[in-house]
Amino acid sequence: MALPLVLALAAGPVQAGDKKRDHDAARAALARGEVLPLTRILAIAEQRAPGEVIEVELEEDHGRLKYDLKILARSGRVLELELDAKTGATLKLEED
Repeated sequence: MALPLVLALAAGPVQAGDKKRDHDAARAALARGEVLPLTRILAIAEQRAPGEVIEVELEEDHGRLKYDLKILARSGRVLELELDAKTGATLKLEED
């Protein structure tokens, strides 16, 4: 099954022309060591909230990069998991 992936570094809505810039910014942040690779984030998510990841966003929040994940838990509920993009620390885990 394919994993929908949204990488958004803009504070507001992403315009069609901004997607390449956002992708490039995310790639640069990874190269600078500012974010963990997505494969590592998905492994952490599986440990913290087992289920199927249905959406991933990389966002900046008050100068801090974070991954926002929506997970379809085994119980059938949708969970929202926020992870610090650099450390993988859990910032929030709640039902969506």
